[in-house]
Amino acid sequence: MLNTYFRVIVGTMVLLSVVLTVYVHPNWMWFTVFIGVNMIQSAFTKWCLLETILERVFKIKK
Repeated sequence: MLNTYFRVIVGTMVLLSVVLTVYVHPNWMWFTVFIGVNMIQSAFTKWCLLETILERVFKIKK
């Protein structure tokens, strides 16, 4: 369940950042870069802030 929420939230954030880049200002592309860097970082460290937040919100224990 956590994995599903994670994928939906990250996908929504990426799509939102693309829309903001196209319609608001090109600097919103840095939001997309942040998301990508965070996902790469979490692959190496096995820690992700969004995962921690979701675990606390839904009171999920690993």
